[in-house]
Amino acid sequence: MNPQADGELEVRVACLDDLDALVALENATFSTDRAERRAIRHAIRSPSMTVLVALLIEADETNVLVGAATLERRRNSRSARLSSIAVASSRAGLGLGGRLMQAVEDEARRHGCTRLRLEVRADNGAGLRLYERRGYTRFEVREGYYEDGMEAWCYERALADDAADATQEPPRQRRSG
Repeated sequence: MNPQADGELEVRVACLDDLDALVALENATFSTDRAERRAIRHAIRSPSMTVLVALLIEADETNVLVGAATLERRRNSRSARLSSIAVASSRAGLGLGGRLMQAVEDEARRHGCTRLRLEVRADNGAGLRLYERRGYTRFEVREGYYEDGMEAWCYERALADDAADATQEPPRQRRSG
């Protein structure tokens, strides 16, 4: 199914006007380990973080926030970290996670990063499939990482330039554990 079936999708950098919708998405998507309003506001304003929003622009010109992702960068580091990604449950399965991941990877490259890392709950099947399809490799398991005691699986991917991405097959997955 096409995520744009009901309208046009736009992915852009978040602004403070998106704060209420971002907080609502955070609360609707995550039952634990939620970012608080002030943390989201900080991320929007931070020079070392980028919050991306996916907006569905409907036929009546209204914008509906249907997804978001937060990218963290450190000074003097070529690695970036995806600290959060969320898609509205009403839009799950429409390819929005992949569109957000592409935007995150593009943003990391734009800031000179050559590697992207992330953590995902071991019980998040949709997230695990998304990352593995995009060529991410699991390199570590962190026991008790989340508030409820769930372990995190840590993934990373080298970010080749756009031309290489278009012609290169994703690396084979390395299984661990």
